[in-house]
Amino acid sequence: MKLGKTIDEIEIGESASFSKTITETDIILFAGITGDFNPMHTNEEFAKKTMFKKRIAHGGIATSLLAPVLGTVLPGLGTVALSTSCRFKAPVYPGDTVTVKATVKEKEVEKNRIDMECVWTNQEGTVVAKGDASVMPPRKEYADMFELEE
Repeated sequence: MKLGKTIDEIEIGESASFSKTITETDIILFAGITGDFNPMHTNEEFAKKTMFKKRIAHGGIATSLLAPVLGTVLPGLGTVALSTSCRFKAPVYPGDTVTVKATVKEKEVEKNRIDMECVWTNQEGTVVAKGDASVMPPRKEYADMFELEE
């Protein structure tokens, strides 16, 4: 494993993405982990009576797809998340493939912080959420901690 990009290696406008198809298993496991058994997510008959007319995935499932982008790609291993925010724009349904793209919009070298714009889309290109993330990229002096055998 290799240390992620340091503040000096990151460029404004640089981006990374991650995609995942949201499965029935994801929804049930997420409900169990969080305790959110809202029938809008877990009961098809109930969900038919809602504005969505069918079950929707928990918003937290889609937004959590940001974690592999920040923690493994950009900046990568050794990154510390400071804050994230998002606003939901459209529902995510079981079977949807969600892609999150994070783009560097600002660097504060003296604070070792980058701010990123985050956009989540489904397989049809519909924006399902938009938000921001602030992270501290890894510092070069920590590189020896991440020189692990593969």
